[in-house]
Amino acid sequence: MSDPGPTAPDPGAVAPRDDALLRQAAAELADVAGHLDPDALDPVVEAIVQARRVMLYGCGREGLMMRALAMRLHHLGRSVCMQGDMTAFPLAAGDLFLCAAGPGALATATALCGVARDAGARVLVVTAEPSGETARLAHDLLVIPAQTMARDMGGPSVLPMGSLFEAAMLLVSEVLVLRLRDVLGETPETMRARHTNME
Repeated sequence: MSDPGPTAPDPGAVAPRDDALLRQAAAELADVAGHLDPDALDPVVEAIVQARRVMLYGCGREGLMMRALAMRLHHLGRSVCMQGDMTAFPLAAGDLFLCAAGPGALATATALCGVARDAGARVLVVTAEPSGETARLAHDLLVIPAQTMARDMGGPSVLPMGSLFEAAMLLVSEVLVLRLRDVLGETPETMRARHTNME
């Protein structure tokens, strides 16, 4: 009798929910928030408020989190762009380069931070590893104490690779937006008025 091979999955079957994993992931995010320096956002708020323009950058999924922050900064009335976009402006003195480098050292991020510094821009790096090569090029750091790919092998997080850091980036950046909203005198209404109507 021939081997029928693997059984095809039932398309009507519902995958079992694992509430324990969801609760553990949420608890890990809460733990990161609990270990974040209470003053960590102060230099970020200052840098963004003082900047003429803000360029953001991140590799991979960190880049997606930076895009989310760029959108909110636009909603706050800031002049922003993402590095690599066709409409990215040239950095110069008075500008801010806001760069994500969770593992602390990423070759592309290191090179771009060097270019930004040479152009006279202020460099702020978001990282979990402040002693890394990229982080050392920053004028200011936002240190988020979460697992990245620098320490994911055998790391404590239930989430894969750098997911905990990336999720924490989104959470921290949204709190940053709330701080900036108050400092800049913006409101939910003024932010919503800048949201695109082309959706």
